Amino acid sequence: MSAFMMSITPGIPSSSSSSSQSQTVTSAPPPTSLPIRTIPGAYGWPLLGPISDRLDYFWFQGPETFFKKRTDKYKSTVFRTNVPPTFPLFLGVNPNVVAVLDCKSFSHIFDMDLVEKKNCLVGDFMPSVKFTGDLRTCAYLDTSEPQHAQIKNFAMDILKQSSKVWVPELTANLCTLWDTIDADVTKDGSASYLIPLQKCMFKFLTKCLVGADVSNSPKIAESGYAMLDRWLALQLLPTVKIGVLQPLEEIFLHSFAYPSFLVSGDYNKLYKFIEEHGKEVVNRGQTEFGISKEEAIHNLLFVLGFNAFGGFSVFFPSLVNAIASDTTGLQQRIVKEVRENAGSTLSFESVKDLPLVQSVVYETLRLNPPVPLQFARARKDFQLSSHDSAFDIKKGELLCGFQTQVMRDENIFDDPETFKPDRFLENKELLNYLYWSNGPQTGSPSTSNKQCAGKDIVTLTACLFVAHVFQRYDSITGTSSSITAVEKAKQKAV
Repeated sequence: MSAFMMSITPGIPSSSSSSSQSQTVTSAPPPTSLPIRTIPGAYGWPLLGPISDRLDYFWFQGPETFFKKRTDKYKSTVFRTNVPPTFPLFLGVNPNVVAVLDCKSFSHIFDMDLVEKKNCLVGDFMPSVKFTGDLRTCAYLDTSEPQHAQIKNFAMDILKQSSKVWVPELTANLCTLWDTIDADVTKDGSASYLIPLQKCMFKFLTKCLVGADVSNSPKIAESGYAMLDRWLALQLLPTVKIGVLQPLEEIFLHSFAYPSFLVSGDYNKLYKFIEEHGKEVVNRGQTEFGISKEEAIHNLLFVLGFNAFGGFSVFFPSLVNAIASDTTGLQQRIVKEVRENAGSTLSFESVKDLPLVQSVVYETLRLNPPVPLQFARARKDFQLSSHDSAFDIKKGELLCGFQTQVMRDENIFDDPETFKPDRFLENKELLNYLYWSNGPQTGSPSTSNKQCAGKDIVTLTACLFVAHVFQRYDSITGTSSSITAVEKAKQKAV
């Protein structure tokens, strides 16, 4: 099975060839002997086809059913379709994509010899650069653009420098978070933790990434997290199913791009806060990486707000839900592992000795990737392979991968719809197919690829989060939005 899996994914080496992990996201696929098939599917009549697909995507089916029904219809995990946003007020946006929905075809999205990532973070639609100070931040740059290397090196350096304070800042803020949850559960019988979690993560991430203490500005301390929420929402609303009453959602959220001036006041306050209190990090961007002060601050804000705060705000509730709603005895196993292996003081090194916790984190990322859709545009004509066929891709065509379906590829993952906490504990080679970070978990972020610079620190932070919970509690009960019961730890880690 493992040899088969290693042979089906472009650019993924076998475990015996581990000399250059960074190549896992850049090397070209081997020649294929699979039958060549015309890409099935169609874009439909101009205007009518995209509108029909948009209504299916947001209203009649929802994203998961939208992609699954077309996979079944065409009997292919590669097909042509339209993805929102579309007409009426997105006249410059081309919704035509080639969907790639199995692990093998999806992996082409990370091969920078074959594809480019210029301005296609969320598809052919790109939010106005006025949201980011009239600058294209690193997420919208292709690897071929000179500034990409400068800014990504800056981002990786920020993470390196922040590692010195990451764990103590995280644990201090988590203590505050869980104190709040404890008080609410005691008082009301349950605690809605989403806002306290966002406040916790905003304060923690601002200190670690920007080097700034939010307490220096009462307004930022109180409302900074909400400012980021509004800034993120206005950029992404045209692309996201919210679940409010239809047709109101279609009319008011998916029919036009919201103007940046609605959040410019918030954004300018955050910009000035970083300019005043994050001077050390900003100066390092200028002196060591050759970027302007404006580029440093706008990219810092994007990393803080979009990548880090936005990502954890989506990921951590899924992680809490996976653990707090479990009835199979998982929590007792985690408690045992944390108390025996993590020690009394958590660190990056100590959580590396928690294989079950790591596997739970990976399985949560598999089933609930924080960024469901990944896009890339063909840099040249090339041949793309799925498990059973090969397809000709033309230069300029936009590839779209829906990770929620890709990560349920039954050719790779046994019983793919089921949450299995031991999945990655039993088979570490599956990490080659865990693509949540814009590349495989076994890959290495570099200036030559678009893999998330914080890939490793994100999973370590999630492990620290889980370990902290079960140093404090013997059990928790809850969902992705609330905690309904906690049982304090009777025995502390040694």
